[in-house]
Amino acid sequence: MKSLARKTDLYAIAWRLPMLVWQGLFFIGPLVFMVAMSFFLVKNYRMEPAFQFSNWEKVLGRGFFWDSYFLTLWLAVLATCVTSLVAFPASYFLAFKVKDTVRRWAVFFLIIPFFTSYLVRIFAWQVILAQQGVINAGLSFIGLGPFTMLNTKFGTMIGYLTLCLPLAVILQTFSLAQIDKRLVEAAHNLGCGRFRSVFTVVVPLAKTGLVVAAVFCFILSFGDFVAPYYLGGSKPPTLSIMIIDTSKSGQQWPRAAVIAIMMIVTLLTVAFAAIGYAYRKRR
Repeated sequence: MKSLARKTDLYAIAWRLPMLVWQGLFFIGPLVFMVAMSFFLVKNYRMEPAFQFSNWEKVLGRGFFWDSYFLTLWLAVLATCVTSLVAFPASYFLAFKVKDTVRRWAVFFLIIPFFTSYLVRIFAWQVILAQQGVINAGLSFIGLGPFTMLNTKFGTMIGYLTLCLPLAVILQTFSLAQIDKRLVEAAHNLGCGRFRSVFTVVVPLAKTGLVVAAVFCFILSFGDFVAPYYLGGSKPPTLSIMIIDTSKSGQQWPRAAVIAIMMIVTLLTVAFAAIGYAYRKRR
């Protein structure tokens, strides 16, 4: 029995080893190096190994960092809420109102945007949202506009939706499709209206999938560089833009590492808290 257990353990370790090596080389290793680099010093545009907290003091002690931090956090939270609310009706329709064949085709068409570069799609939105773009040209026919949509927070939000909405619909659809429809029918038979059944039956049963979809939206939005730069005008900068600006300013890679570490800590905190809530069972 002991030899069999040892063989089983070796077999399990052998299958897990490639994943552990991958995570160690491409996640843990760079993360450890970035933490160490945050304590380095830059002299004459060259990094020198050291262990000083001057980079942390200069970054965290300045108000413009915290302005960018809370701006990035606010935009990511807003994008997550808007994306989740916009995606839910579409996901509900695909999960409960159409046949399996239609649902599969819908998921396929939702995946198609990922075949093209996200940067290309953002450049397409630049043409659409411009002062003389497609939307303002259409509004001019009814005597409205032109409206300034490019280089605004609205443009940034459009970019975030372009990035997150298809993924949110797919994840929510998979979660809602797993719900036993007989439970919804039972709620209707007991006098529960459609809207009430959605909030008292459907949403609690699909809570895990809905929260996971929201977490993905937050992670993608919080770390995105393209949308706030090309559609939001980059002023005031988000943290991702600040990393680029800091690394270009006197080769201050250690200070950029501090900003990146703050972003990673925020993402891990939000992700673990959300996943813990998603998988927490009701008492």
